[in-house]
Amino acid sequence: METGSVTTPFGQRPMTLGMLASQKAASELQADQSVDKWKIYRSLCAAKPLLGVTDRALAVLNALLSFYPKNVLSEENGLVVFPSNEQLSLRSHGMAEQTIRRHLAVLVEAGLIIRKDSPNGKRYARRAKEGEVAEAFGFSLAPLIVRAEEIERLASEVAAERLHMQRLREQLSLCRRDVAKLIETAMEEQLAGDWETTFAYFRELVGSIPRTATAEQLSTALETMETLRDDITSRLETLLKAKKTDGNHDQNERHIHNSNPDSTFDLEPAFETKQGANSEFMIEPKTVASTRKQKSDAGRIARVQSQAANDRPDLKSFPLGLVLQACPDMVSYGPGGSIANWRELMAAAVVVRGMLGVSESAYEEAAATMGPENAATVMACILERGGHINSAGGYLRDLTRRAERGEFSIGPMLMSLVRARGGGTRRAG
Repeated sequence: METGSVTTPFGQRPMTLGMLASQKAASELQADQSVDKWKIYRSLCAAKPLLGVTDRALAVLNALLSFYPKNVLSEENGLVVFPSNEQLSLRSHGMAEQTIRRHLAVLVEAGLIIRKDSPNGKRYARRAKEGEVAEAFGFSLAPLIVRAEEIERLASEVAAERLHMQRLREQLSLCRRDVAKLIETAMEEQLAGDWETTFAYFRELVGSIPRTATAEQLSTALETMETLRDDITSRLETLLKAKKTDGNHDQNERHIHNSNPDSTFDLEPAFETKQGANSEFMIEPKTVASTRKQKSDAGRIARVQSQAANDRPDLKSFPLGLVLQACPDMVSYGPGGSIANWRELMAAAVVVRGMLGVSESAYEEAAATMGPENAATVMACILERGGHINSAGGYLRDLTRRAERGEFSIGPMLMSLVRARGGGTRRAG
């Protein structure tokens, strides 16, 4: 076996436990083990981020491999190469000898080659009478055979991670395009809704993505962007249904009757806002003119609400971090004065509901219509702007009715509060 017993470096070079471990592993090399030197080299190039080696160190290893006479590394053919630094420089595109020595040390520390120094530190081979190499001093390539499976596995992991990152970037790029064009369409068609605020929120999301984002950061950004796209799509679909419904109002209106004259909305005072309230936060929906003129017709509202309850897709919840950034006052009402997850936010919302005088039925109706996360988010927003709202319960019921008709979106409300605090979406990384 070429590795023989433990060998220590020549001169002032120190011996390390890593070198000892590499030599120990190489000593366990089986006689029938072999590997294609260029195949393992390609795997090394792929796995270099996990092995801690640089491109130039791999260039030196490439030069070392070129001195091995066979394409297949095996103990039968010997595993020690012994070129001089001058010869290595010629096959490393003229790399300086001092640089070559530094990269050889990197390869040794990474456990990819083993030093087998001669008594005087020179690299040479002693041949037998038949001309075969009896003993050689230089660098052993045995670790490449011993670690072949590990190197292949690391290369596969790097390739899988690269593919995962590529797919995340592709999906994020497509989602960004969808959101931008959907907002552009809504603005060009002058559809009802605060699309400028939605576009501002979209730009802040795009700006929060670092140039060198990690897979986790890309995944989070993609999830948030998909939520925004689903919300916009839901609003546009609802507006299209409303337009189709309005086209048949003159024919159908005389046949509609109010089947629920005893409204439960009287549990709270009518919704009012105090003077000086933020108009962006209130988000007055821009519905079609016929719908606005017919608000007093209870039968028509009941019909629209019934259709929306059956056809409208559920509102999507926004990231908890964004909610707490927009509504920091809510944190004080969480268990122990903090909120770490959605369950704690919903528990805080129940406390705030009672404090603001919102009836249990109003909150349950909001949760059933918007979803428990969105209902808790709305309560956090109402708490944040409580000084501008006369009746929190009436306002919650009004938002619930709008959500049933697909005329309410939480995103603009949250971004209005973020801007009111003088901040924006926090950048990742």
